Amino acid sequence: MKRFGLNNVVDLRGRGQRGGAAAEAGAAPAAVPGRRARRILAFGGGKGGIGKSLVAANVGIALARSGHRVLLVDADLGGANLHTCIGVAQPATTLSDFMLRGVPLARLAVPTGIDRLHLVSGAQDALDAANPRAQVRSRLLEELRSQDVDYLVLDLGAGTAVHTLDLFLLADHGVLVVLPEPTSVENAYRFLKASLFRRLQQLSRTLGVVHLAEGALGSRDSALRTPADVVAHVRATDGAAADALEAALQAYRVKLVVNQVRAPADETVGPAVASAWKKFFGLEMDYLGGIAYDDAAWRSVRHRKALLVDGPDSEAARQLGSVAERLQALDPLSSP
Repeated sequence: MKRFGLNNVVDLRGRGQRGGAAAEAGAAPAAVPGRRARRILAFGGGKGGIGKSLVAANVGIALARSGHRVLLVDADLGGANLHTCIGVAQPATTLSDFMLRGVPLARLAVPTGIDRLHLVSGAQDALDAANPRAQVRSRLLEELRSQDVDYLVLDLGAGTAVHTLDLFLLADHGVLVVLPEPTSVENAYRFLKASLFRRLQQLSRTLGVVHLAEGALGSRDSALRTPADVVAHVRATDGAAADALEAALQAYRVKLVVNQVRAPADETVGPAVASAWKKFFGLEMDYLGGIAYDDAAWRSVRHRKALLVDGPDSEAARQLGSVAERLQALDPLSSP
């Protein structure tokens, strides 16, 4: 197996029409000092065009229809289109306004026409927003954490840029979306490994053992190959730090959704991916289910409506509702 050095996996160098959705009951969510979103979900994957936005949008709708206050954030900083997936015209204000001018997210959130569901549209046509500096990334993460909602749902961009990985790691539940195709699976593993080692990197810095972790993973002469090997290497010098690293590994439990399932063989992709992840990295993965390839899905996109609105009785809509139910069941929200 290839060595996965921290510096090899992640790069450490550092306008339009207003939304036309009808207003619904309830004010837009606000950032509240000392509070945080009760649950954060992030939908990611290494490859573009796999349906992350469609899955994120419709899971958000299902959560809102279950009675939860939901804020959808299009966190694809280079190619935002979540507004189209839920039938909202491109808002005049977007995440670019926060990234470049510090406008609070509460002022950027627009109604979607669905009760309890608001949207912050993604950054548009701004290079600085698509490639945020560390200080801006940090400010965005804190702003997202502080949103006063039941569910904060993040739709991430493709690839393994540092800001994408940090947003994925911000979540209580990171959901990996994959197609039953070799290229998609390959990119999914790349994304998983990058986010895992980014997490180890962050924790090792906090614990003051970054030199040990970097030495284990970054050296070309090192025989260490997996995160478990890193823990063992750190344990030889600092047992407490090794325990913390090991706990972080066990807490890194990604959720998986396989999109555009066409054939019975495609149903086996999810369990196979989870099994391989366990075999090579010793980590658990929760398979939330597959979403059928359904003509209703592409028709809803052409109609510029959410699938749960345009084709609520379709097989894919039913399966997306099941994914939302499974996410809620992982750690049900108690009364505020």
